Amino acid sequence: MNYNRSHILIVEDNRDHWFIIESALKDRLPDVEPVLAINGEEARTYLQNCLDSRANLPKIILLDLYLPTREQGWQLLRELKKEGSPFVQVPVVILSFSKDTNDIAEVYNYGATAYLVKPTDYNSWLKYFETLRQYWWDTVTLPGDRL
Repeated sequence: MNYNRSHILIVEDNRDHWFIIESALKDRLPDVEPVLAINGEEARTYLQNCLDSRANLPKIILLDLYLPTREQGWQLLRELKKEGSPFVQVPVVILSFSKDTNDIAEVYNYGATAYLVKPTDYNSWLKYFETLRQYWWDTVTLPGDRL
């Protein structure tokens, strides 16, 4: 397991969703620090601070697609995944209530790692974060992981 000093950046503008996400994360990934950014600017500032202080980048970024507008989430995704970005290797998982096939296809074109429709109840969030833990923390080796 590679939990050592790992954190996860959640870019979510809805405080109710954050409360549920934070609670489920603490239950399923108690050794991982969740960090909230309520908009793209806070996310950029946090990530730049990680670079400036030579701190570990988040192991994964969970990005709400609509922050609250569509363009804000899309713009952040494009910036994170553009060629030459220092964050291009950090997995970005899109979280959205949208099931629009055009949204889904477009985020993959911009470099998203995965697209997940937000669960609608707490037990589904718990199951989601259990799966996330098993895959991203217990199975996958990412750049920067200390083996």
